Amino acid sequence: MSKPSSNPTSKLFSKILIANRGEIAVRVIRACRELGIATVAVYSEADADALHVRLADEAYLIGPAAASESYLRTDKLLEVIKLSGAQAVHPGYGFLSENAGFARDLETAGVKLIGPSPEAMTLMGSKIASKETMQAAGVPIVPGYQGEDQSLETLQTKALEIGFPLLVKASAGGGGKGMRVVREATELEAALAGAKREALNAFGDETVFLERYFERVRHIEFQILADHYGNTVHVFERECSIQRRHQKIVEESPSTALSPELREQMGEAAVKAAQAVHYTNAGTVEMLLDDQSRYYFLEMNTRLQVEHPITEMISGLDLVKEQIKIAAGQALSFNQADLKARGHAIEVRVYAEDPDRGFMPSTGTIAYLKEPQGYGIRVDSALYPGYTVTPFYDPMLAKLVIHGADRNEAIGRLRQALSDYVVLGFKTNLGYLRRVISHPAFAKGDTFTHFVSTYADDLKSPEQAPPELLAAMLQTSTSLARSHATSETEAFSPWQSGLKLNI
Repeated sequence: MSKPSSNPTSKLFSKILIANRGEIAVRVIRACRELGIATVAVYSEADADALHVRLADEAYLIGPAAASESYLRTDKLLEVIKLSGAQAVHPGYGFLSENAGFARDLETAGVKLIGPSPEAMTLMGSKIASKETMQAAGVPIVPGYQGEDQSLETLQTKALEIGFPLLVKASAGGGGKGMRVVREATELEAALAGAKREALNAFGDETVFLERYFERVRHIEFQILADHYGNTVHVFERECSIQRRHQKIVEESPSTALSPELREQMGEAAVKAAQAVHYTNAGTVEMLLDDQSRYYFLEMNTRLQVEHPITEMISGLDLVKEQIKIAAGQALSFNQADLKARGHAIEVRVYAEDPDRGFMPSTGTIAYLKEPQGYGIRVDSALYPGYTVTPFYDPMLAKLVIHGADRNEAIGRLRQALSDYVVLGFKTNLGYLRRVISHPAFAKGDTFTHFVSTYADDLKSPEQAPPELLAAMLQTSTSLARSHATSETEAFSPWQSGLKLNI
């Protein structure tokens, strides 16, 4: 890549609306504050006391608890944009972050989306169309069938050509919905019917495709940044192989599986993938890496990823600020050669869920909270004592992000941080995360997408609660009383809260 063009004389936005909630909304607000940009929050009735509402300069109630009646209401969001005078929208991840229709509505309203174009979003949002585009661009794809003919006869014929095991996947899907593993031909018809039915219910589109299923594979993704002047870079890889229910729970960078040569090859392929769709802003090219070091394009996420902090830790970049600058019309201030990775970073996702009951989401009010602190430790969170976790949204509570000089130091620091992390009031996966990162296979870097199921017995809860948890429980009543009596955070002062309006 050539040296970036000089930055145009475009200025940053004066006010940004964050079309999201929870820790990502807090993350965006803090980046905006550092850039001197005013922020507008939106919230549902269930989130009236949420931290992002208190931190924003303005906050608007947009509907009842259900996301379909609040955070997904594009008409309400457009009304708030008009009322507040926001010049741009940061969608975070989830909700409307990859909704091309919303992106087009913003274009029509003359408001900038801090993200890619609707055209790129539409193309990469279709797993079939995106794979066809990547294949034409020379990016390796997983062997499979992505054709328009969705007849049972054709799908059965193509399945036999691909071979078993294989995956049936919804073209418009995500998060494991509309996905089935088929290990032999006799299972195919039922799997197709189930996947199509689930895809239609979840996404309004029953189109499916077939691809080879790998028993032992790694999930590797590359962070992309691209401006409006043809400058595209990758900001290294993240390994996200440890997953439960097709959702990531542990991510790290760099991957233990990549040599410098393979990293360069995959990084170049990721840049090529982004350029093939004229991509702008931040995005992620996800790939599978088999045990023969062969890589395949999986999909592209046209938004900021949950795990973006580990890239920030090793690169020194603030990806949210870079997103805002690109959307405002500024060129990248660096090229590929300027980017250097330093050390090792690991992120674990803290969920309100019960790992011993199939990772079933849990709800309740935080009676005691102790988040870890110290050198190389970052917690992206929107929690506080007394905060109530409801059943209406994703159960992810926070992200614990660790940086170390090397992988061993990062693991040691993460182990200590997890032992210091206590949330009482409902079930969390903190104990489960402690067991995952203490497992010998993780220590060796032997991670793959079936890690959780392979070591399920090793990762079960012990009979005895850890000492630090028992100690925290003894302090709970005192801590809860204190949290209701005083406030240690200026965000909770009535004098510091932003303007709250109903629409």
